Amino acid sequence: MIAALRDAVADAARVSERAIDRHAGAHDASHFLLIPQAVATPVDAAEVGALLRASAAQGIPLTLRSGGTSLSGQAVTDGVLVDVRKHFRGVEVLDNGARVKVSPGVTVRMLNTRLARYGRKFGPDPASESACTIGGVVANNSSGMHCGTADNAYRTLESVTVVLPSGTVIDTGAADADERLRALEPALFDGLLRLAARVRSNPASVRIITEQFSRKNTMGYGLNSLLDFETPAQMLAHLIVGSEGTLGFVAEAVFRTVPVHPHTTTGLLVFDDLQAANSALPALVDSGAATAELMDALSLKVGQNLRGTPAVVKDLTVRNHAALLVEYSADTAEELAQAAAAGAAVLAPLGLSTPAVFSTDAAARAELWRLRKGLYASVAGARPQGTTALLEDVVVPVPALARTCSELTRLFGTYGYRDSVIFGHAKDGNIHFMLTDQFASASELERYAAFTEDLVGLVLGEGGSLKAEHGTGRVMAPFVLRQYGDELYEVMREIKALFDPAGVLNPGVILNEDPQAHLRHLKAVPAVAEEVDRCVSCGYCEPACPSKDLTLTPRQRIVTLRAIEQARLDGDTALVAELEKDYDYESVQTCAVDGMCQTACPVDINTGSLVKRLRRESASPVAGRIGTAAAGSWAGVTRGAGAALSLTAKLPSPVVRGPNTLARAVLGADTVPLHSPELPAGGSRRRRPAPEGAADAVYFPACVGTMFGPASPGGNTSPGVQVSFEELCARAGLTLLVPPGIDGLCCGTPWSSKGLADGQQAMAARTLAALREATGDGELPVICDATSCTEGLLAVIAGEVPAPGQRPLRVIDAVEFTAERILPVLGPYEKRDSLALHPTCSSTRLGVNPALEAVAGAVAAEVSIPENWGCCAFAGDRGMLHPELTASATARQAAEIAAFDAGAHASCNRTCELGMTRATGEQYQHVLELLEEVSRPAAPRR
Repeated sequence: MIAALRDAVADAARVSERAIDRHAGAHDASHFLLIPQAVATPVDAAEVGALLRASAAQGIPLTLRSGGTSLSGQAVTDGVLVDVRKHFRGVEVLDNGARVKVSPGVTVRMLNTRLARYGRKFGPDPASESACTIGGVVANNSSGMHCGTADNAYRTLESVTVVLPSGTVIDTGAADADERLRALEPALFDGLLRLAARVRSNPASVRIITEQFSRKNTMGYGLNSLLDFETPAQMLAHLIVGSEGTLGFVAEAVFRTVPVHPHTTTGLLVFDDLQAANSALPALVDSGAATAELMDALSLKVGQNLRGTPAVVKDLTVRNHAALLVEYSADTAEELAQAAAAGAAVLAPLGLSTPAVFSTDAAARAELWRLRKGLYASVAGARPQGTTALLEDVVVPVPALARTCSELTRLFGTYGYRDSVIFGHAKDGNIHFMLTDQFASASELERYAAFTEDLVGLVLGEGGSLKAEHGTGRVMAPFVLRQYGDELYEVMREIKALFDPAGVLNPGVILNEDPQAHLRHLKAVPAVAEEVDRCVSCGYCEPACPSKDLTLTPRQRIVTLRAIEQARLDGDTALVAELEKDYDYESVQTCAVDGMCQTACPVDINTGSLVKRLRRESASPVAGRIGTAAAGSWAGVTRGAGAALSLTAKLPSPVVRGPNTLARAVLGADTVPLHSPELPAGGSRRRRPAPEGAADAVYFPACVGTMFGPASPGGNTSPGVQVSFEELCARAGLTLLVPPGIDGLCCGTPWSSKGLADGQQAMAARTLAALREATGDGELPVICDATSCTEGLLAVIAGEVPAPGQRPLRVIDAVEFTAERILPVLGPYEKRDSLALHPTCSSTRLGVNPALEAVAGAVAAEVSIPENWGCCAFAGDRGMLHPELTASATARQAAEIAAFDAGAHASCNRTCELGMTRATGEQYQHVLELLEEVSRPAAPRR
């Protein structure tokens, strides 16, 4: 089997049998788990077609996987798992944004980023938009909070290029699509026409299909395709939508986009109970509300414990209340005012528990959406250790919504599922709820089976669908027959047979004859580490991870650690050894510990914290002693590193490379950094004489400025960020105090990132003492000129316990300080024409990016940030230890930057500037260096 699969791709290494690849890829966001026999990573549609043919010939099941955010078990397999995310990220905007051609590995957020400049967006708007990909959106017929059924994947799809299980490629948008389909796949062509005639000639079938697809419905195949379209090619295109990877591979899809309404007002309407909230829906929808999100009483109680919850919920004494988060959107402020007035007119008779307050303020609106989106995170993150979170969704006619919610709440009580909040898209009759359990013992499975039977009876009894948005998957496959009846179920079976005669494409999904399929292959979640045990495997972290295209993502780091622990519990020592053999490089050494995963994680996990601990636990005593010694003589270490770089800068590269490569071979690539020609000479010392007058702030210049000298754009060496910032402050009339002994101080990041605990503690104690003295025990703020060091100082300060009455130390990044205190007082000057800007992971985590963009905007008339921006993964010295990590992390954004042809390149952290210089060949500088240059009196324009 493996040989046949490897023959299907140009590079045999892209078909892997390694245990770590199979277990890392096994997990999606669902509560199911199957371990694939192999993982394949094709680069184009032709290779996917060859893999499909090989799979059919070998009789081996094959499953396509892109974002892995699916919740119903449709993206797991014990056959061949095919990654169609990594190499399928093309976007082509058509007709000035009115249409777009997109590949399956593009996330919804990235697609909307591309469309934003045209005032357009993608129709479907799932909550997982940061991580879910177009392939999954098509496969699941995704919708979301706003789009309803009008703008979902089915309705906005224009055409697809699909690779069928036979390997045949059909572009349904081509003029000859039907002729090609008839010539290459005659049985499929004729079969689709036959099934369409069969359905249309049966009034009962037409009635059921029309009713089922009048609302959100992802249960079974999209049989409405057989009614809505006349040609087999278009039937095929729309049957692919919602087919969950069981009928073919979507290599490209063309969609009609929808306009962005830039003006929005949002409010929370609180009602006495679910019935009152439900009764208000028709009037609200008729008034033009774009969104009406439901939260039940338990949701509101949970929401009261969330950070930043608005007062309308925080101050509520919740009894049986329910709430609707309502939004109105418009193209202009005037139109929005009219829409809001129409909404206000219907509110008076609704019997609200508290007065409704709508706001157009972005911060106030964000608070409300954090409340709504934080429910899942709050309950899932607080679930008992070792349990799995199962998120479900159903849809019923809107008039039955309140009754259904009340009955669901009763079922939760009957079966002992506590803390099961109900929330969802009320205007569509679509609600979500979550169950938490281990789903392992016989009694737990019996309870879940009985609950599911009652749920099915409840939803179908109300004329609803068992799946609204999340897809049938494995979890509801046994109930498709019950929802549609014998006749339409048989039509679905014939559809599957026409497309996939060998039955190898994602078998067991959508159609499954096993009545207990939803109870099999459920995921075990053994406890492995306090830092990550609350992970729900949603995959939201993955697009933000700089190692995602090289080794593992945060989700994969966690699930492989769980796989090791489960194998240990099972007594499978061979598997433990095989996984651990590769885990160090794949997970520990190539993690940038940048924390970007935390910015995307709904349960606030920073996988870098786990990796730091693993490094700390594996650090050798020798490394620990060296780290502690370095902390004790940091001034000499930094000067020595700078001197070494200055020396190597004068030598021919081959002279340096040979001994450097030998040292890495002998001492280890994780110990000796790799020198590269773009590295600068060393920098200068940081110490400064004490100011003559009173200081306005304490300046803590980062030690990386001593080790790495400034950039030399155009052969002209910059004075560096320390001199530039000092000059800017002088122009603004601000006096800085650099702490005595600064050359021996550091934020501690070099030790924390390597897990050298003793050295970190020693440096933290010395730095805190120096800052206490320099700031007058917290009276003055501390300014740092490298965002990662700013973040490091904040972490050091967070570990301090101030004495009673002692002021906490305040740390501000130099970019923020400049935006607030210096930009407003700079005199007139001529800006540069253009600037390429690289925000850093730390500037993102610290919330500094708005200030960074403001300062960049003061430097250049045009500021460009790559759409594919992400962490550069230089990560202190990580990019020198593992240059392949930075190369992988920066590849896509580097290509964009080359196209910018910008006049200057800037960031806000010296090591990130080095990483981007290596990636692009352009000299990156701190943005404050450029600001000082352009605002310098009589500065010539370049």
